[in-house]
Parts: sequence; structure tokens; C-alpha cells
Amino acid sequence: MVSRPAPASALPPGAELPEYGGFWRSVLEDVRDPVFVQDPAGAVRWANAAARTLAAEGPPVLVTVTETTGRIDLGEVRRAAHLRPLPEGWRVWTVVDDSPRRPEEFLAEAGPKLAAARGRHGTARVIAELAASALGDCVFVLLPTTRGRWEWWSCEDHGAPGHGRIRRVAAQHAPAVAETFAAVGPPEVRVVPAAEVATMPPAVAERFSGHAEVSAVSLGVDEGGVTGAVLIGRRTEPAFGAGQPRAIEAFATAAGTALANAQRYARQEEATRGLETTLKPTPPAEVDGANFELWYEPAGGVLGVGGDFYDVLAREDGSAFVVVGDICGKGAEAAALTGRVRHSLAALQLVERDGRTMLRLLNELLIAGGSNRFATLVLGSVAPTDSGLDVTLASGGHPAPLVLRRDGGVEEVSVPGTLVGISPQARFAEATVHLDEGDVCLLYTDGVTEARNRTESAELFGDERFHSVLADCVGLPAHQVVARLREAVRAWLGNSGHDDIAVLAIEAAARAD
Repeated sequence: MVSRPAPASALPPGAELPEYGGFWRSVLEDVRDPVFVQDPAGAVRWANAAARTLAAEGPPVLVTVTETTGRIDLGEVRRAAHLRPLPEGWRVWTVVDDSPRRPEEFLAEAGPKLAAARGRHGTARVIAELAASALGDCVFVLLPTTRGRWEWWSCEDHGAPGHGRIRRVAAQHAPAVAETFAAVGPPEVRVVPAAEVATMPPAVAERFSGHAEVSAVSLGVDEGGVTGAVLIGRRTEPAFGAGQPRAIEAFATAAGTALANAQRYARQEEATRGLETTLKPTPPAEVDGANFELWYEPAGGVLGVGGDFYDVLAREDGSAFVVVGDICGKGAEAAALTGRVRHSLAALQLVERDGRTMLRLLNELLIAGGSNRFATLVLGSVAPTDSGLDVTLASGGHPAPLVLRRDGGVEEVSVPGTLVGISPQARFAEATVHLDEGDVCLLYTDGVTEARNRTESAELFGDERFHSVLADCVGLPAHQVVARLREAVRAWLGNSGHDDIAVLAIEAAARAD
């Protein structure tokens, strides 16, 4: 917000202040610091003696920088001010120092704001706002983009921030700007002649019209090349006097570092999203006579995947390859090994149907790869039959699969096996279980049974509580079984953290005609 009151001699009397105005006048009149009182509409309604003396230098213009800071421009003189709210939308502006600002003060204020900026767009916007608050009246931040264009962010003392794209200007038409973008050393202020400013696209040239001087400074270079440049136009004397170039160059160094970090983080986030997309499980394949229900909840972290995983992949004969596994540990390293295991199994299942052989080959692959992590897995096939589904499973140190019989109880499928990736002598077993219509086979990771209580972290959800929940689900369809299990575990956890969780329910359903 910008206020343009009348000259000090014409400032309205205190009678226009709220009913407590008389109290404030008596308190503030003789205060050494200049104090202005501003009404909700932005007009200055009162100034103490020090402020009236200061206002003799020229009509004051009050410029809000943040919620608690601003500046007061009086002709060619600029002062920093603290802002304090009063009831009913009034505000008090206190000039904190009646001497010109020092570059060090500005840089000390700018540093935390640059560090707090987020993303390329947000950082460029903050750079423009900070530069406009102290270094010039109009600022453009220019960043190279694709197809011969610059993306720009602007800020002016008396206008709203702007953002857009413009064509790049050829070096022969704008040599000072071109030199700024080509600079490889520390930032150096270059004066941009008025004739060169006129060659810029109208979005820039028109905003700098009437400025006494336009300067350009590089924002430095990172591994991707020049990060950008800042154009600064001013109509009045430099805020920092002879120290203005030094202030601009020091600010450009700090701003360039912040922008380079933002762009580096953006590239890292893009790579993370690509890795995450590669690692995330895909929707289960469709198998005639089978319903697959899932509960997949990673522990959290940078990646939206973890050490637990599942896959349900279609085969040409109408069956499906299924796997539920748990990589030792969590976080990015476990997620990377998860991707390696999933992709290896996806390739192996194309040429091998025996689950024990697949586990043996995977075991050799992990040992040969030199990983110090191991895995537990249960994998196999789901094949439709005339009377339901045949589920053939092999296990490597994984919790035993469970079957909820529609007309009975909960059965455990015995498939003993050793951990995968530990020993060349690992042994694995395989078993086949038949599911009649309405039966549900549950594959899960130990993130369910080892979930910790929300109030007593040493107390686990445990096998007994797990089996009790499933016993109450007998006869229910797979989606209700998974929903009830999730509800029970989430209630047990409350808002506390948890390990990765993966649950796959396989239900024998009526076959399509």
C-alpha cells in the first residue's frame, strides 16, 4: 500500500484520529523518532514533531514492504520504518533511523527472505520485490527459458508485481544486457543506455520510461549456465549513495545463490518424481474370476514409495503373476532396491513359472550385486479354474499367507523359506491353495503386525490382534476385509508414524460369462 498525504504543513489535526487519538498525541508528540499515524484507507492523519520536521524535506510517501516493515520516501530521501497495527485498521509508522540506509542493513534483511523463498518462480518474485524495496523504483528479473525467450518477474514501488515471457533481444541491439548474461565472474553492475532500453519488448521498455538510470547485473552462473539477470531502474538519487553499485552487486550475489539453489532443487525434485513414477506399483491386472484389493501405505519421506511393494502382472494364458515383498530398511536406498527387485521379477516371470526358481535366481542376483540389504517375499501365480482360483505361492522368509474361507475360519498357508539375499544356500518352498467363490487369500507385510500403539510405542499390533480382526471378516468380500483391517490398524496407530505397509487380498469371484 502507498500513501500520498499532503505536505506536513497541511496534515490534518488530531481531531480526525479515533477517540483515543488525544492519548496517542500526548504520548508520541515529543518522542525522538519520527512517527506517522495512518488511517485504514492509507491516509496519514497525524505526525509528531520529529515527523513534521522530517516531512519538511518533501511530501512523505509511505510504502509497505512487509507486514511489519516499510519505508518512507521524502523527495530524494528514503527512510526505513517499522509498522505497528492499531485497532480498527489504523497503523503507526516509526522511522527507525533518520540517516540513509546502509547496504549492510539491507543485505541483512534480504538474506533470510531469499533463503525462505521456495521454487524458481517464488525466488524470482522475491528477488524482484526486495530489489524494488531498496535498490530502484522498477525492477525486472529476467531468466532464460526455451525457444529464445526470457521469463520475467517485475516489481515497482507504485504498482502490482508482474510476470510473463518476452522474446530475447539480439546482442547487437542490447549489448549491455547481452554482456550481463554472458558474464562468468562476480556480478558487476552495467549501465544500460536509454537507446538500448528502447529496443527491449514493450513490457519492459515502457515500464522503464522516464527513469534516470537503468542498470543490469548478472545473477551468477551455476552448473546449468547463467541463472539470470536483474534490470533496475530508478528515478531518484541512489538510496545508498556512492555505495549503490556495491549494494547491487552484493545483493545480486546473494540472490543468484538463492536462485541457483532453487533451480538445483527443482531439478532434484524432477528427478525424484521420475524415480517415484518408475518405482510406484501399477494397478493390478484383471483376471477372470478374481478380485484384487490393495492397501499400500509407505512410511513417508522424500519418495512416495518405500521398502514394501506389490505387483499383479497379467500373463498371456489368463493367469497373473503376484508378489508382495519387503526390502530391509526404508527410505531412498530401500526404495531403489525395491525398484531393482520389482523390475527383475517382472522380467523373470516372463520366462519362468516356478516360484522357487524365481526366488533362487533373485537371491543370486542380490548377493552378486553386493547389497547389504535383504528381502522377504511371497510370490506366485493366480489362475482361474472351473470352480474358483488356484493360487500357487512360494515364500522367502515372508509372513505366511492367510486364507479366509467363506464358510469356515482363517487358515495359514505353510510355505517356509529363508530370507532372500543373505545366503547362497537359501532354500524355498512352494504350495498351491484353491479358493472357492467367496474365499479370500491375504498377502501382507510385517508393517501390519508391527504397527506401534499410538500411546504405548512398545506395544505392537501383533499376530493375535491381526488374526482376531480377520476372524471377524470371514465371509466378507475382499474390499471389506481390507477396509476393516486398515481401519483397525489406523485406529491402533492414531497419528503416530509407521513402517511401510502393503496388503494384497485375492478373492475368488463369479466368472464372467
